[in-house]
Amino acid sequence: MAGRLVIVGAGQAAFALAAKLRMLKDPRPITMLGNEPVLPYQRPPLSKKYLLGEMSFDRLLFRPEAWYAENDVEIRLSTPVEAIDRATRSVRLFDGSDIPYETLALATGATPRRLPPAIGGDLEGVYTVRDKADADRLAEEMKPGHRLLIVGGGYIGLEAAAVARKLGLDVTLIEMADRILARVAARATADAIRAIHEAEGVSIFEKTGLTRLIGDEGRIKAAELSDGRVIDADMVIVGIGVTPNDRLAADAGLEVQSGIVVDAFGRTNDPAVFAMGDCAVQDWKGQQVRLESVQNAVDQAEAVAAVLAGGSEPYRPKPWFWSDQYDVKLQIAGFNLGYDETVTRAGAREGSLSIWYFRGSDFIAVDAINDAKAYVTGKKLLDTGRSVDRTAIADPAVDLKSLIA
Repeated sequence: MAGRLVIVGAGQAAFALAAKLRMLKDPRPITMLGNEPVLPYQRPPLSKKYLLGEMSFDRLLFRPEAWYAENDVEIRLSTPVEAIDRATRSVRLFDGSDIPYETLALATGATPRRLPPAIGGDLEGVYTVRDKADADRLAEEMKPGHRLLIVGGGYIGLEAAAVARKLGLDVTLIEMADRILARVAARATADAIRAIHEAEGVSIFEKTGLTRLIGDEGRIKAAELSDGRVIDADMVIVGIGVTPNDRLAADAGLEVQSGIVVDAFGRTNDPAVFAMGDCAVQDWKGQQVRLESVQNAVDQAEAVAAVLAGGSEPYRPKPWFWSDQYDVKLQIAGFNLGYDETVTRAGAREGSLSIWYFRGSDFIAVDAINDAKAYVTGKKLLDTGRSVDRTAIADPAVDLKSLIA
């Protein structure tokens, strides 16, 4: 029997690693260490169906408690790790105890960036959205008629806006960049998503930063924007990105570059230590990137499990993402890093469209808005490495099936 595997983290990647090892009949002892007081669960529905009251928390659990005992997975909740001692191959817990390991897996995820206290970031009523505790606190406040300010026009902020409008809040979203989704999507995608939100009553202000939050007895009451306006606010949701949880790795002398650097097998510069999911930096076509998605967390963790069980296949990411906003499903295949041209294609249904990304002569990604056929076609083209004719993509009379026939 192989020695103990200790997994630091109890999120999507951590669970996927343990579950895949057991599926592969790997018998090694597994100990999973989680910060939260609850069993591992799905995070994407937290800020959507769970917050809307459409899904109970027990339905978010990956497996019931009995699964862990039945599969010889020791899970310790509310158990933060203080340090890694690579010399003795052990992790030090905050209570001072040590757990030895033969193999260590870091699935520590990422932490939402917060607003500085100097501009009111520590006022009551200012939230980020990452875990169950965040969602529970938000549920107490997201009441019809409340005035919500969202800082940040990325997917987190936009999804929060959609949920808030469904719950009857008055929503204002500000984005400091020239447009929403500036870092992650083309202008055509941003324009379509902005129009959807504005039709639902969200006030969106681009090229608009936050100067400060104004409190009253420690509670948010207003916000001063970069253009000098002051708007009333009963609560604030901050969606300005995340920071990878790589402190443990850095303190232990592992290589970090805004995340824990791993090779194609998930190994760090210590062959006994692996990392995966949102905390891991990996090679993507010659560039070091972090892929922040459920899909990558699962796929990378399962690839690491196969390596630990004796396999030798490198992990080759095939990125795909999604975002649900109102009754709109945005599906993304590929990774648009470094694109220099886009082609927009009208979908068969009213309001559906897709945006196809190219870098030079290479097709690299597609954004599909309520257009499953475009998403599936784009994903198949990327999976097979086939080229695609831009003229055919732009012509809605051309059947997408012909591109993959």
